[in-house]
Amino acid sequence: MQDDPRLQEAQSIPIEEVASRLAVDDLTRLGRERTGPCPRCGGTDRFSINTLKQVWHCRHGCSDGLGADGIGLVRLVMNCDFRAALDYLCGAADISIDPEERARRERVREQDRRKQEDRAAWHRRRAILRAREIWSECRPAAGSPVTDYLEQRGIRLHWLPSMPPALQYHPALPYMVQDHRNGGEWVEAHRGPAMVAAVTDAENRVVGVHRTWLDPRRPKGTAALTFNGEALKAKKTWGHVKGCAIRLGGAGPRTTLVMGEGIETTLSARVARQSDGWHFWAGISMGNMAGRRKLGKGLKYAGIPDLEDDEAFLPPAGVRELIFVQDGDSEPRLTRAQMLAGLRRAKACIASIERIRLVHPGEGRDLNDILMGAQDDH
Repeated sequence: MQDDPRLQEAQSIPIEEVASRLAVDDLTRLGRERTGPCPRCGGTDRFSINTLKQVWHCRHGCSDGLGADGIGLVRLVMNCDFRAALDYLCGAADISIDPEERARRERVREQDRRKQEDRAAWHRRRAILRAREIWSECRPAAGSPVTDYLEQRGIRLHWLPSMPPALQYHPALPYMVQDHRNGGEWVEAHRGPAMVAAVTDAENRVVGVHRTWLDPRRPKGTAALTFNGEALKAKKTWGHVKGCAIRLGGAGPRTTLVMGEGIETTLSARVARQSDGWHFWAGISMGNMAGRRKLGKGLKYAGIPDLEDDEAFLPPAGVRELIFVQDGDSEPRLTRAQMLAGLRRAKACIASIERIRLVHPGEGRDLNDILMGAQDDH
């Protein structure tokens, strides 16, 4: 089937167009990701489509063996084989498509692409506005349950000059989910206290929020949330995230920038090292910090950045040293490759960067685990 002339045509169809043709349209848009129930196994948010990478995935395992592209999505929804998926997308092999019809299809595809980009921009603007509304509803974090939560995570606030301004407290933040058993209506699954962090862009404008719902009765202080029998994540972002960060403070001119994925990891690094010129930002997600990589035979662990990726995080000009702190709770070789790609992209794109470093606290733990363990020992 690899020599089938329809293969290239099928692979060129945007995955969002394939999803639309298949009526997979009950998905929630969050930036380049769309999440919702799997067309095969259901659930609430186990299925996702990434319109940047042009792939789909089911966390329940339905994607195994089908391929992550649009052809695989047809196979998932239609429960058909590879040839039938090509027939669905491009027509039967023995039917010749005349040049005029092919040109018409390409025009329609380009029109759809532009419409989808316009819709994505509209949704992004709305998400940023809602993120700013949430931020405006918050209260100062100092002296609030946010202080208790951070201390529960081993981060003693008296070790820092002050509470980072990027962290605030919301006493009753709603947790909204789509109820796919009820037509996809948005419903409130939980409402409670939350730590809210400002996600800011290169101009330090709030364009998103990171939310952590709190429950001090639990060992690490995060709430245990469920909806329709499925566990929900206690930490979620809203708004625009790509290329952005959570700025958690520092001292003096910004010459060294230390970044971890999460707030707790990054603050643990700040507690461990407070020197003039050192600043600490949370990168929010591995994908944001790493960006796209060059992939191919033998390149899975090479850590080579795709320098055409214009959405991945880049540090500001003036930073001379960039340090990434690697978490130990994911596959170590792949995580290392991803982080190296992000570091190398920064060095290639930011002229002031002289040194890049990757810090790994050890397999199976992160920097905050070490901080909490050190305090337990005492």
